[in-house]
Amino acid sequence: MKKSLDVSIGQATDKGVKSVNQDYLGFRIPKEPMLSSKGIVLAMADGISSSKVSQIASKTAVNGFLEDYYCTSDSWAVKTSVQKVVKSINSWLFAQTKNSPYRYEKDKGYICTFSALVLKSHSAHIFHSGDTRVYRLDGNQLEQLTQDHRRVVSADVSYLTRALGIDQTLEIDYKKLTIEQGDIFILATDGVFEFVDNQTICQFIQQAKSSEQDENLKQKLDIAAKQILDHALSAGSNDNLSVQIVCIESLPSYQLDEVQQHVAMLPMPPALSARMEFDGYQIIREIYISSRSHVYLAKDISSQQTVVIKVPSTELRGDTKYLESFMLEEWIAKRVNHPNAVRAIEPNRKRNYLYLVTEYIEGISLNQWMIDNPKPKLEQVREIIEQVAKGLQAFHRQEMIHQDIRPQNIMIDNSNTAKIIDFGSTYIAGVTDTKSEEALRGTMRYSAPEYFLGQHGTQKSDIYALAVIAYQMLSGKFPYGVEIAQAKSVSAQGRLKYKSLINDESELPIWVDDALRKALQIDPFKRYDQLSEFTHDLRFPNKAFIAKTRPPLIERNPVMFWQTVSFVLFLILVLTALPV
Repeated sequence: MKKSLDVSIGQATDKGVKSVNQDYLGFRIPKEPMLSSKGIVLAMADGISSSKVSQIASKTAVNGFLEDYYCTSDSWAVKTSVQKVVKSINSWLFAQTKNSPYRYEKDKGYICTFSALVLKSHSAHIFHSGDTRVYRLDGNQLEQLTQDHRRVVSADVSYLTRALGIDQTLEIDYKKLTIEQGDIFILATDGVFEFVDNQTICQFIQQAKSSEQDENLKQKLDIAAKQILDHALSAGSNDNLSVQIVCIESLPSYQLDEVQQHVAMLPMPPALSARMEFDGYQIIREIYISSRSHVYLAKDISSQQTVVIKVPSTELRGDTKYLESFMLEEWIAKRVNHPNAVRAIEPNRKRNYLYLVTEYIEGISLNQWMIDNPKPKLEQVREIIEQVAKGLQAFHRQEMIHQDIRPQNIMIDNSNTAKIIDFGSTYIAGVTDTKSEEALRGTMRYSAPEYFLGQHGTQKSDIYALAVIAYQMLSGKFPYGVEIAQAKSVSAQGRLKYKSLINDESELPIWVDDALRKALQIDPFKRYDQLSEFTHDLRFPNKAFIAKTRPPLIERNPVMFWQTVSFVLFLILVLTALPV
């Protein structure tokens, strides 16, 4: 049975000795497909005691975040979605203060601390501003994962240096961690952690978990949260108190366990050839043979469905790590499940050998399409790039990076649908081993510059590869030529110059070239953050690009520039030589 992300959450909040509870907390566990695309969210806010309205700020921050986060685009990364939502909430709170009687007294306005924990796939994303805290339970110890944004002046005087609503702009801390089954995270306000030591918090949680009572784990965690609050009150807490406890009960089923089991138990397939019957399939012909895999066209004998069978190469059959990576391709194909990515075929019978089965795409590779269409129209390029981008977005939503986007790995079927194939280089967050010697992935002409520095790829690396393909389709050339493969240092890469597609003969809009220039920046931090931004700018003029002036003549046509300068100088000499 397919596993999914499953957690138990316990929480408690109390006004304590104060008349009003200015803390606010909440969580949301959505159903599929939202569970996979956006994850599980916990949020906590703590108002400031000098303000009579900060409880409104806390409630607005938490409720607004839990609502708006799930309305953000599925194509956005968790970090992007959260930051956009939180900054929007911050702007609203700041505006409320500016339009209130407290406009000149920040400490009496709509201000609150804010911490959020987003659990998605095999990762925990932590966002933080203020002095609420996020911990991870590590055995019998608490590991503090956030830094307090509070400046202590004296034993009696301190103030927040960062929180929602203080300033029009907001800086929010971000941290990403890999999670494992059984991990426990705790969110707490200062009314708790200043009066209950870490060891006591651990004891309450461990005791609740090991209790033999009939309650489920959520109820046990609720009890532990209430016990922690009671202990803080008895220890003299003079503030509002809130705590959330979340335990990871199961993770999505793409851990290596099942893959390793296949590798350990299934024998290698025999040598395959045309007309041969193999495990319920009739081999039709060989498609291609490489040093990493052998691929065949086949027909399922029972269903008569035409499929593609991929088997490990003879040279690598003794490499366990390669075989595990080989079998992960099948899981990736099942997980992505997008019209613009090749589909895995699940055999309806027992598999007796180690091999992969995918749909057969009747068509040609993008590489062949480019040979057949050496001068495609801009609209044709846009349509193909947009389809590939949608397929890549399906990878990115699952915290995967394809890492080998090139024309040979894109098929164009008979209905002109582009499909990404070959997932052998795909990086999966929390699963793929990331060793520096394996950082260079894919084909050099399409590999992002950071790979040549031994760095690991990001979603922006896939954006770069897709932009190279777009550039190649429009020009038949590459943006940095062969020099990029030779530039293996920061200084060497700094000397590389983007070769503009624009010249006096070009009919391409200048702003399209600007979009490609940005997507193909050597520094990944200067590229687009999202594929959707890149594809949008290929189709619609970006105002920032339109505002730019046309490249100077010396860049567009140096020969004409110097001819013009020489002619002007000649005229000046002639005029000065004439008698007055």
